[in-house]
Amino acid sequence: MEKSAEDYQIEYKNITIKTSDGSTIYGQINIGEKERVSDIFTINESLFVVMVDVSYKENIGKTIFINKRHIVWAEPDEL
Repeated sequence: MEKSAEDYQIEYKNITIKTSDGSTIYGQINIGEKERVSDIFTINESLFVVMVDVSYKENIGKTIFINKRHIVWAEPDEL
């Protein structure tokens, strides 16, 4: 049985990610049913992190997919 949009939980958290090429990316990730932002990196088996409303170089408001292998650090905005 396929899941519909109503089956997914949406909870966006602000996050900053530093990549192995030295780029700093600001945006939001959907932690969904996870309890913490760190669960996206430790429990989620996906190779990519999806960020929305991204500010990166000259791009603003974009959606990007970041390979977890290229992330040096990630910092959630806990405000």
